[in-house]
Amino acid sequence: MDSLLKHMVDMTGHRDHTMLDISVISAVQELAHATQTRVLSLAQVRGQLFVRPRAIITAGLPAKMVDNPDPGSPGEPISSFPALAACIARHEASADEANAAGEHTLWLPIWLGDKADTCLEIVNPTPYTSDTIHVIGGIVSVYRNFQNLLDYSERDSLTGLLNRKTFDDQLAKMLAASPEPDALTLPGEPERRHHQDQDKQWLAVVDVDHFKHVNDRFGHLYGDEVLILIANLMTSSFRAQDRVFRFGGEEFVVLLRSTTLDNVKKIIDRFRVNVESHEFPQVGRVTVSVGFVSISAVEAPVIILGKADQALYYAKSHGRNLACHYDELVEGGLLQTIESNDTAEFF
Repeated sequence: MDSLLKHMVDMTGHRDHTMLDISVISAVQELAHATQTRVLSLAQVRGQLFVRPRAIITAGLPAKMVDNPDPGSPGEPISSFPALAACIARHEASADEANAAGEHTLWLPIWLGDKADTCLEIVNPTPYTSDTIHVIGGIVSVYRNFQNLLDYSERDSLTGLLNRKTFDDQLAKMLAASPEPDALTLPGEPERRHHQDQDKQWLAVVDVDHFKHVNDRFGHLYGDEVLILIANLMTSSFRAQDRVFRFGGEEFVVLLRSTTLDNVKKIIDRFRVNVESHEFPQVGRVTVSVGFVSISAVEAPVIILGKADQALYYAKSHGRNLACHYDELVEGGLLQTIESNDTAEFF
């Protein structure tokens, strides 16, 4: 009982989805004496459901988040997990399957209304006792309720994307995780050069072109529908490890994790083309402009945002439906280096 209470206190003490995932699998692993426990993400991509591990703990090892080896892949199709697929289709609370060696896997979807985008997977060499399932069920209920509370406080009510308040925490974490740049080389030390294709963290600012015209011509209900559809296209176009935020109005921000300049261009342009080719009901064709910049640990968030804003402003004033990289614009003499741009107005 003391151990269970300790885990409950630990789980409810976090204000972060990552640490909540780590806490729940640590609790389940210990209390169920499992071989392995994972948190799985369930994501709809082009009408198909995919499964991707998000966090894992194996007996004798600490819990950890799972890196996606293929950023372009949404994971494995749900058909690879037939028992889980049947459980999701029937909206059931759990599914249990034994393999040829007698090892049992228990899946527990985390239902929020009629949708489950998270699932716990618990692997055990023997069948689960009713007492163990009862305890795990209690943990899952606490996890579900607390995940719902975090979602409510972190999400934009219209689009379901992360909100601006959450952006500050996410950017702070990304800055803390960014490697120290060459500017931090000590006096007397040789300057360290990095290859251009080194993985970096990136920030992109997205703005819907001529959005005022959409509202004025078709009304705010259609304007809201455009924003919802743009948000859906962002979710399907960017990678699972990226973070997408609605800043307010027609402005969105994306934090892209650990990728090269060539890749970030491809990812952003994929989203831009997806929007351009999408048929918006009643409204028809809609486009977006994007400004993006690499994230430096020695720059303040307002300066990083200011640089992305300047690149976005350039895209808006040079034809729209463009994705512009701040550093390339500066190197090409098309923009001057700026300290900040807090007052930039979008068209």
